[in-house]
Amino acid sequence: MSKITSEDLSNAIETLDPNNLEVIGDDTEVFKGSELDSAADETPALGGDDFMHTDDFRRLFVDFVMVDTLVSMRWLDRKWHKVVEEKLIELEDEPFGEIIVHGGNDISVSEAYAREERMKQVTKVVFLLNITKVGDHACSWASNLVVVDIPEGITSIGIGSFAGCSSLKETTFPKSLTSIGNHSFEGCLNLEQVDLLHTNIQQLGRQAFRDCKSLREMKIPDSLQTFGTDVFANCSKLVPSNIGTTSEVVAYLRSIQ
Repeated sequence: MSKITSEDLSNAIETLDPNNLEVIGDDTEVFKGSELDSAADETPALGGDDFMHTDDFRRLFVDFVMVDTLVSMRWLDRKWHKVVEEKLIELEDEPFGEIIVHGGNDISVSEAYAREERMKQVTKVVFLLNITKVGDHACSWASNLVVVDIPEGITSIGIGSFAGCSSLKETTFPKSLTSIGNHSFEGCLNLEQVDLLHTNIQQLGRQAFRDCKSLREMKIPDSLQTFGTDVFANCSKLVPSNIGTTSEVVAYLRSIQ
């Protein structure tokens, strides 16, 4: 997938100028064989450098995480807005299947709880290009997610990004990673190993791996100097119960790797 250029964006705006859509009625279905349908397939979507064009509009609409980016697209306050609204209603009850992580998808705690049941259907995470952060609560409660491969270029994993992903068993981290936020992997009950040796990690947030009860191996590099409180609380297979303070935990982990 190639990167969108400024020329591409300029062409997209010109092609999809809302002022030139007078032939499109409010009830027109633009995604099925119309000229606008073809333009949509061939034109990069707008909404930020991180928002890359995809032909899979169905996936894009089902993933409600993308709504904030879609609404920022320049033409949606006119005739496209109704089209998007109708598509969202049409696909409202369809399963997520996969979640799309993009550059602006911080989710509040209340929003994360509100979509908890739908997130149980997620089995795959798709990372869009040119993003540097996994948003806060972006993938929380995806309890059927088993494997996550976080791509190079990601520097931070947000608050609660993978919290409650109880089936998560394998996660790979990029060299570019510098921080893991508070509660990021809390409650990942099946996560057994975490290898950060090849990363540039500098900070582990508060309770980042709390209640990871299967975690038995944690490899940390010398670059990691900042540890939040209770990072490994209730990780009895990793840290013996008689080791309590943060400094003791860190010293113990460094001694056994």
